Amino acid sequence: MALIISDECINCDVCEPECPNGAISQGAETYEIDPDKCTECVGHYEEPQCQQVCPVDCIATNPDRVENKDQLMAKFLKLTAQKG
Repeated sequence: MALIISDECINCDVCEPECPNGAISQGAETYEIDPDKCTECVGHYEEPQCQQVCPVDCIATNPDRVENKDQLMAKFLKLTAQKG
């Protein structure tokens, strides 16, 4: 699954630089995660880095974007191919 940031976000700015895919950006009210770029850090790390650094625990799995590890890895491979 891609991740999603809830409205409990305090805009602390710590998650955005931790995302290896550049999926996190400032939205109108809070930070947002682009589900097309979020791989839950599959391909980069064992755990989603944004969740690890979030001080208010407001980043959860997005129930509207159910993806398994294989699908997340395929997305990672596609994203890294586009960068190269």
